[in-house]
Amino acid sequence: QVQLVESGGGLVQAGGSLRLSCAASGRTFSGSVMGWLRQAPGKEREFVAAISWSGGSKSYADSVKGRFTISRDNAKNTVYLQMNSLKPEDTAVYYCAADALARTLVTGTPRYWGQGTQVTVSS
Repeated sequence: QVQLVESGGGLVQAGGSLRLSCAASGRTFSGSVMGWLRQAPGKEREFVAAISWSGGSKSYADSVKGRFTISRDNAKNTVYLQMNSLKPEDTAVYYCAADALARTLVTGTPRYWGQGTQVTVSS
């Protein structure tokens, strides 16, 4: 059984930082693109960031460029999202995702999902 388990969410003041982690288990994600999506209350799910297997290719939503950094440790089957300069509009449930192609993460339809972790940014 495939599992993606997120951790690291919480409550932070605007301007603060959080680091999300996502541990993959149940199979080897060799070659997979991994990334993060988010969904705020009353809004559609949106792409945040994605990273290739090698880590050499990364993509970000315009809204988080320059503030968020995605990375991965393949030996641990883990992907991270370092979030700096957080804003109230970053408040959402953040979901870890994985698939063979980055395109499905960008369109919000990845094959594998986590349960999500809540990030709340107070003003």
